Order: sequence, then structure tokens, then C-alpha cells
Amino acid sequence: MKKVLKRGIGRGLTNYGDPDFSRYIRRAFAKSMGYSDGELDRPIIGIANSGSGFNSCHQNFDDLTEALKRGILSGGGIPIEFPTISLGEIFTSPTTMMFRNLMAMDTEEMIRAQPMDGVVLLGGCDKTVPAQLMGAISVDIPTICLVAGPMMTGTYQGERLGACTDCRQYWIKYRADEVDSNQIETINDQLCATTGTCMVMGTASTMAALAEALGLMLPGGASIPAVMADRRRQAEATGRTLLDLVAADLTPSRILDRRSFENAITVLMAIGGSTNAVIHLTAIAKRAGIQLTLNDFDHHSKITPVLVDVKPNGQNYMEDLWRSGGIPIVMKEIEDLLQTDVMTVTGSTVGQNLARVETPSSWQKVIRPRQSPLVSDGGLVPVFGNLAPDGAIIKKSAASPHLLHHRGPAIVFDSVEDLYHRLDDSDLPVTQDHVLVLRNVGPIGGPGMPEVGNLSIPKKLLQQGIRDMVRISDARMSGTAFGTIVLHVAPESAIGGPLALVEDGDLVELDVVNRKLDLHLPEQVLAQRRENLILPSPHFQRGYGKLFQDHVEQADQGCDFDFLSVSVQLPDEEDRSSVRLGSGE
Repeated sequence: MKKVLKRGIGRGLTNYGDPDFSRYIRRAFAKSMGYSDGELDRPIIGIANSGSGFNSCHQNFDDLTEALKRGILSGGGIPIEFPTISLGEIFTSPTTMMFRNLMAMDTEEMIRAQPMDGVVLLGGCDKTVPAQLMGAISVDIPTICLVAGPMMTGTYQGERLGACTDCRQYWIKYRADEVDSNQIETINDQLCATTGTCMVMGTASTMAALAEALGLMLPGGASIPAVMADRRRQAEATGRTLLDLVAADLTPSRILDRRSFENAITVLMAIGGSTNAVIHLTAIAKRAGIQLTLNDFDHHSKITPVLVDVKPNGQNYMEDLWRSGGIPIVMKEIEDLLQTDVMTVTGSTVGQNLARVETPSSWQKVIRPRQSPLVSDGGLVPVFGNLAPDGAIIKKSAASPHLLHHRGPAIVFDSVEDLYHRLDDSDLPVTQDHVLVLRNVGPIGGPGMPEVGNLSIPKKLLQQGIRDMVRISDARMSGTAFGTIVLHVAPESAIGGPLALVEDGDLVELDVVNRKLDLHLPEQVLAQRRENLILPSPHFQRGYGKLFQDHVEQADQGCDFDFLSVSVQLPDEEDRSSVRLGSGE
């Protein structure tokens, strides 16, 4: 017997003790907004709008919502926007990661509380896409993603510029006195030339690509630049498609399974994506009832080449990836590594979608062929050892090959403030062989695991021409960053993880090939230090900050709240495989 679904305006009634009265008064107030009875009987499509004046990435949302509404109306639905928290990466203190879970809660509860038959997740900036996916998967109504799209590049003296890999490269040159104050200001005018997300393979571009790989975004939607007409057409098509999902009751739980996430991990490796995606994908998967471990990422890392030549791994930008065919071409090139029989929002499987994609053309150089990859394997690599018992992550594809196996003495910084005040001290006893260690910057210690893991090179070494050295922390780094940087050390130092025990001069060894990160000290020495360890005081005594520090999980677990990592029950494969668009109730 088919289940009876309450649709449209009658869904999720406000509790007045009388359901008939609740329907009656709801229609009355809807009519105050100009809706007629006939319109109110149509499917209602929510648009979760994360636009904000404090979010530069989302400034094209008025254009996108207009196109979305056009698609929804043409498909027979009623589009209704509703606001959620917006996380603008550069405008949020101390870090957007601290508020990702709050946005996920906001998104989940507003979808659940308001009458809608399906929802478009309108996001883009780094933490908005994972937050929206976490929330929507937990509610489990028909869902589709639409992102702002990346910026177009600017120029300086004939050289293309993009946020924010070039921001970092030129800031290094400025600190090394290779660029003067007038030049750095001129460059600043061109780093963010249009609206949109960062135009390199940072976290925003990575998460858009992974939403597409998961099957929750229309094919080709991840890389279209924010200012292009194609972005509006994508929005219109997204609106129409969601009405098909509603008709078929094709919810995230009927699309996603472990194979979907294996595909996303494979695409993550092929694009040389952001280290942040490891945390986000783990958290999203848990909301779908799937437990990912760092070993899952390692498995796919070993067999998947990095094919996308986009900064910070390569030399190109997201607009070049789009012109080269985008994520569908990437997936076509690695089709044999993908699980092609999993469902997507198109109503077709990954394999059926890819059957409509042409073989990558030889004219484009951004998406490398399998026989000539950018990196043969290991875009992102986990490492383990007595310094990271639960693991850490290094972006091998953006690291210096000569540092992938390195042993050197530690120089320890106890906080971001300590780092800022001592790093450029001319008396700091540092050489290029040292290992810079920054601690107390994890999920709890940060607070919120800020993007400070890509510690600057000491100025006196920059002036000697040194551009990379091994750096280790329990923090994150921007997906736009580069270097031989070990991140997400778990458990973090602020809760007594081994990073808290390191002292200046201790010998640290990184061995990426063998997935090792070790502190070369006898266990009895570490045990003595552990006995004398004094943990830092909590950052918060009240409010959301206290909720965060009391309930956030560690990096290897996805940094979700422990009470939110309760997932929906996925249907069995037989039930899922029978779903096709057009098979509505």
C-alpha cells in the first residue's frame, strides 16, 4: 500500500489543537500574501536562501532565485524563499567552521518546521554547502543543490589573478620584500574581480564538485562561473528538476548510499580538492547513516590520479575547468573508478548520466588524461603515528616532494597569538630543517578549528629564498593554500592529544609514503609529560560557544555535534533501485 503524503500548504501544521482550524487559519494568512486557493493546492518548493550582505560570495542570489522561481513555476510548483544563517568565510569571527553546525541546525529545523514538499539549497561559500547538506539529509525531503558559482579572474601586469591562492602567493612575496606596498594594494584590487566563490580549487569549489558527484546537483553545475548566463539557466533547470523529484518522492535517502560517498571521495582525489572536504564529507555521510574513516579516503587516494590542473595544485582556474567540460568530463575520465549504478537527482544513474557525456577532448589541457596525470596518486593522504593516533591529513599534491619524508627538530607555538608574536623574531632559532608545530587550534582549542594550519614561513627564511617547510597543527587550512602542511591532528592538543606534549627540539618525522607521523621520544618521557600537562581553559561559559565546545566531535569524526550525528535509516538497495522520476505517488 502506498503511503499517503501530506503535501503543500497542509504539510506540517501549526499546533492549535484542531487540525482543521490549523488548515483554515493557515490559508487565511497565505491569502494575505496574495495567494489564491488554487495556487495553494500546488506543491510548495522551499528555497533555502543563504544570501547576506556579509557574504561576498552570494551576491548573485537575486538573479539565481529569479531563475529558480521561473523553473519552479514552469514545473507546476510554488516557490517560496526562506532565509537561513549565511556564513561568509572572510567576514565571520573566529571562523565559519565554528558555525557550520549552527547553520546545519538552522537549515534542518526550518525545512522541517515549514510546509514545503521539496527544497533547493542555495549556497556556495565554503561551509554553506556542507551545512545545508547535513541539515537537508537529516530531514529527508526531495532536495537539490544550487551554488553561486566561482568568480572570474582578475589581472595584474598581464598575469591572471584569483582568490585566494594568488592572495597567499603575493602576500609571501610582500613579506619577503619582493613586492612593495603600492604593488600589493594594486594586486588587492584584482584578486576578487567579480562576485562568486573563490575561483581556484578551494573548499567552495571542492564542495560544489562533491555535491555534484554525490548526485545531489544537476551535472555540470559545480564549475559554471557566477556571472555567466549558463549559471542562470542551471538555476532554472534546477527548479524544474525539483518538481520531478517531488513527484517521484525521490529523497536523499533514496539517492545516497555508501557507493555515492565512495564516488565523492574518488572525485575529491581526482580534482585535488580541499583538505576541508575530508571533515565535511565525513559529517555529511554520518547524517546519511554512513561512517567514513580516514582509511576510506586513503584507499581511494592510492588508486585515483589527480587530473585537474587548477590552483593550488596546478596553474589554471575554475573558469578554465568549466570551459573544459567541468566535473562531468572529470567523472568520464575516471568512470572505471566510479560506482556507476547509483541514483542521482536527474532520475538516472551516474552511468546513465555519463553515457551522455563525450569523451574528454584533446584540445583542453585542464583535465588531464589518465595516462598523463598531474599527480599519479595521493592527492590527499592521511598519516598516523604517536603524534596523531586518530590520524591527520596532508595535501600531497600541493606539497614539496623533497619534504614528503622529513625528519627535523620541532619549534612549538602554543597559540595563534604566540605564533604571531614570535614567528618573525630575528632571534628565533629556526632553519629550513625545523618542523613548525602549532597547537591548541583544533575544534575546541581554536575555537572552531580556524584556517591557520598553513603557518607562514619565518620572514628571515623567506628572505633566504625558503618557500616551504614542514608544518604541523590540529587546525585546518584554506583549500586555496599550499605547502607541506599536516592538518587535523587528532585527538587535538586542547583535550590532551599528543601534540600537547611536543617541546622545542623534539625530533619529528613525517613519512607520507608510509603514512607516518611520529615524535621520536621514549614512551616513558611522553608519559611523564602527560602527567604534568595543564590543559587550556575553556573559551566559553555560555551560549552557542559553550554548546559547541561541549558537544563538537574531533576532526576524524567530522566535527559534527555528538547529538546530531544520528542519521536517517536508509532503505535497502531493492527499494532504492526501483526509484525513477515520473513514478510519483
